[in-house]
Amino acid sequence: MFTTRHQPRIGTLVRARAPLRLGLAGGGTDVSPYCDLHTGAILNVTISKFSYATLEMTGDGKIVFEALDRDETTTYDALPYLAPDGKLDLHKAVYNRIVADYLGGAPVALRLRTSSDAVAGSGLGSSSTLVVTMVQAFVEAFALPLGEYDVAHLAYIIERKDLGLKGGKQDQYAATFGGFNFMEFYAEDRVIVNPLRIKDWIISELESSLVLYFTGVSRESANIIAEQVSNVESGKQSSIEAMHALRREAVAMKEHLLRGDIPALGRALQAGWEAKKRSAKSISNSNIDAVDQAAREAGAFAGKMSGAGGGGFMFFLAPPECRQKVIRALESFGGTAAACYFTSEGAKAWRV
Repeated sequence: MFTTRHQPRIGTLVRARAPLRLGLAGGGTDVSPYCDLHTGAILNVTISKFSYATLEMTGDGKIVFEALDRDETTTYDALPYLAPDGKLDLHKAVYNRIVADYLGGAPVALRLRTSSDAVAGSGLGSSSTLVVTMVQAFVEAFALPLGEYDVAHLAYIIERKDLGLKGGKQDQYAATFGGFNFMEFYAEDRVIVNPLRIKDWIISELESSLVLYFTGVSRESANIIAEQVSNVESGKQSSIEAMHALRREAVAMKEHLLRGDIPALGRALQAGWEAKKRSAKSISNSNIDAVDQAAREAGAFAGKMSGAGGGGFMFFLAPPECRQKVIRALESFGGTAAACYFTSEGAKAWRV
């Protein structure tokens, strides 16, 4: 256990933010036991939607957590451990882990405010990104000796181990590193992040072709992930073969992306979505299929759900001259569609 010697002064104000991500290919192969048995591979990219945190050292003997986007506030006495009770448990879990591992068990009076550009269950990794953002704020406030891999792994431990929330590993690493990344997932929680150097014209062409659509329905990813896990654990061959296909498409899409072969990228994206649907029944439904078909009839040549599936955000690739037509077709289903832009920067924090 590392105990920090840096104690921020009362009144210290730190802000942090981390980007949300699109899962381009390989989603689900980062979840145990698949990645432990077969090695997972994921291609993702961060976008210009963020989670935010403001950490203020108050010294008033209280701990206050505020989720500004949910209009929710909880207040506690400054104790070394705050038991999860269903009220802003992500905030409590971050505080608990930081105090136990880095502050020698000494409680801290503080106010932690957070917000996100996407709701939980969006498919953009919002919950994990929020945890990364809060961890990054504590790293800055207490000058903790944590690099990118450390922050991402700590966020994973907090969410998956401390709170027992179902999910994979890609979201924490995407939010921490930022940009286009090809990630490899091995047994014993070992992760390798390979940042990709994408040419500017390729990024511009992708941004000009991309449509991000929010279905208006958030979903509980844990149920979908539990189905995938069960299929792998039971040895269901069709699901395991689908996961293998997802991994292959991630590798193929990486090459197409680096070469700037947009048509091939679209074909790989579509093949990955078809394989994703075969990995668990709850990933798609009749409404998602109808939205997908309408986008294609309007000119999109590829698309998929972002994240576990079942709801949240979808994204589509279309010739730039067809993008507005695709947006109009998507919005006829009652959701919201818009252009989407990439970011190259991961989690960051600064003092005010």
